[in-house]
Amino acid sequence: MTHVLVVDDESAIRESLTGILEDENYRTSIAENGEACLELVRNQHFDVVLLDIWLPGMDGLEVLEKIREAADRPEVVMISGHGNIETAVRATKLGAYDFLEKPLLLEKTLIVVKNAAEARRLRSENSELKRQALSRSEIVGDSVPMKALRQQINLMAPTNGRVLIYGESGTGKELVARAIHAQSQRKDAMFVEVNCAAIPEDMIESELFGHRRGAFPGASADKEGKFQKADGGTLFLDEVGDMSLKTQSKVLRTLDEGRFVPVGLEEPTRVDARVIAATNKDLEDEISKGNFREDLFYRLNVIPFFVPPLRERKEDVPLLARHFLKEFSGQYSRRAKEISDDAIDLLSRYSWPGNIRELRNVIERIVIMNPTVHKLDRKHLPPLLYREGSRRTAGEFSSLHQARAAYERDYILKKLDENHGNISRTAEVLGLERSHMYRKMKALGIAVKE
Repeated sequence: MTHVLVVDDESAIRESLTGILEDENYRTSIAENGEACLELVRNQHFDVVLLDIWLPGMDGLEVLEKIREAADRPEVVMISGHGNIETAVRATKLGAYDFLEKPLLLEKTLIVVKNAAEARRLRSENSELKRQALSRSEIVGDSVPMKALRQQINLMAPTNGRVLIYGESGTGKELVARAIHAQSQRKDAMFVEVNCAAIPEDMIESELFGHRRGAFPGASADKEGKFQKADGGTLFLDEVGDMSLKTQSKVLRTLDEGRFVPVGLEEPTRVDARVIAATNKDLEDEISKGNFREDLFYRLNVIPFFVPPLRERKEDVPLLARHFLKEFSGQYSRRAKEISDDAIDLLSRYSWPGNIRELRNVIERIVIMNPTVHKLDRKHLPPLLYREGSRRTAGEFSSLHQARAAYERDYILKKLDENHGNISRTAEVLGLERSHMYRKMKALGIAVKE
């Protein structure tokens, strides 16, 4: 419900305005002077403040100036019975949304309050979207390769140099591209992504450059291309190695000339977009096979980046796991969860062929599947991790007995996980008596609650 604060030293006006607003389903609060108004704004959330200019003590314009400094500031509508152009201009410069003159007209007042509340909502949504964009560009990891990567981003993000990001699928190439954009001089403009591998070959030209209505069968309306959307901002060409040679030729011409011709048009459109490309292929090998243009490669490869696979920076696994755990606990409105050192150890042993994307999916899965569990342990992890995590090197054990016990523990935990913790069913699968199963678990240090 929209919350409106009415600030006026005349009780009749306060009562009249609150009555009108409450009839329209607004929640209202009142203040008699500027000091009381600021105290309320500091301690409560308001969408709109109706603020009289002529107040005892601190006047409305002084109050407006202080409200403007608030982090979660409401929209302010100034009210005056002695308004003039000079006062209205000053109020607008101080950040007032609108200016109303007494005597107040009911219909106009309600329209201004409604529009101010909508402006406040849109501003909040925009701030939240920017916050989410910044969080999506956060690079997590304290390993040497990731520290070096962050330094490289800090060094070249403020420039307009084209970037080519290399890395296996799932390593976070898009994350690096977003981080570059977020730290660039173009951060207030759009970041536009194109997955070149996901768009059919006969559609990618239209997707990149746009088209005019009737340019080809099915083109029922004009379409703005990705290059045009990214004008002034950043265009991210993901999996650029999968782009057809015909499209490569048009992209090359656009990079060289700073303009392109939409499908079905003859007049070129100028564009100023920074291009960041990414690939999981060896483009030099693709050039030798005739699948990628050498001249386009040199245009894109001005600043090469390499994102290492997760198996080459295992020390980042605990940090990433806890980061995703926090993210998904919040996303699914779950109680904040912890993860045991034993589970972290198992996660760190796995080779992660799907890289960060696979780790993220695993953490999301265990958050969804264990809504009431506060502390996640090995038994909550997928069986695949047990199979690979149990492949320990001989040097880790001082005796054959220790190695056998470690294998048995991992194997029993995996079977318990497969049988959803049911000890009787697990004992039956293992061919053990239930009492023997309990003794075996106790000897291997597996608590019954696990």
